[in-house]
Amino acid sequence: QVQLAESGGGLVQAGDSLRLSCAVSGRTFSGYYMGWFRQAPGKEREFVAAIQWSSRFVWYADSVKGRFTISRETATNTVFLQMNSLKLEDTAVYYCAAGNSIRSVTTRYEYAYWGQGTQVTVSS
Repeated sequence: QVQLAESGGGLVQAGDSLRLSCAVSGRTFSGYYMGWFRQAPGKEREFVAAIQWSSRFVWYADSVKGRFTISRETATNTVFLQMNSLKLEDTAVYYCAAGNSIRSVTTRYEYAYWGQGTQVTVSS
């Protein structure tokens, strides 16, 4: 079993930065993929970014490429999402997810484990 706990959300202004954290526990993660998804009110949950734990290979949604950076720290088993140049449309609940044997990192159904989410609100 894998447990995920997000933190770091909040209310910021457009153009500001925010860093989300996802504390991961429960097992070893060398073969796992860690993802960040987000869900805005009335919209489907969408892919934001992913990282393969051991290789650190990363993927990004086009909407965040160049602004967001995903990383992981093995010493603390934490995954980060650094969000810069935030826009109004980045407002959403952000979820951390984990899974292995993933064929498509952008597909939420491939991830077996999810955190509870953390709210990010960007104001003008």
